[in-house]
Amino acid sequence: MKNTIKAVLAAITITLSVNTITATEVKTQITTADVQDSNSLQAVFDNYFALKDALIKSDAKTSSAKATTLLASIGAVKMDKLKNNEHNVWMKVMKKMTSDAKAISSNQDLKKQRETFKSLSKNTYELIKASGASQPVYYQYCPMADANWLSKEKAVKNPYYGSSMLTCGNVVETIK
Repeated sequence: MKNTIKAVLAAITITLSVNTITATEVKTQITTADVQDSNSLQAVFDNYFALKDALIKSDAKTSSAKATTLLASIGAVKMDKLKNNEHNVWMKVMKKMTSDAKAISSNQDLKKQRETFKSLSKNTYELIKASGASQPVYYQYCPMADANWLSKEKAVKNPYYGSSMLTCGNVVETIK
């Protein structure tokens, strides 16, 4: 009888241990998926910054390639995983951001890429304001281009004129 009770207790202990391990694994998988979904907007922002950097260097070919990557990250955003305020802004800006990224990716004319970047920057600004930034982001303005852009650096590096007027502009807002 004692051996039977010990065997039953051992079986219960093993079953509980397995259930605990399984529950921990499921919880880890859910948490990892949630983090990946919330980072889908971060991928959009990171690819926007990469495109901006290519425009600063006045490299139309790289700008086109970076816009293609941005387009892919826009397409990868899972709207149902966004917070309510992010979702509302995303629904407002997604089509125009997609259109702008396509236009830049399919064009090798730096002047046209920069003109389209104005609209892309405006919509990215609205989105980053709604979602918040993981680090300070600087909203900068160039009076010569009459346009804004976002930067992770406080120092002005103008994507609208590149090296010809690299420091033209100023920080108008810091998003945290």
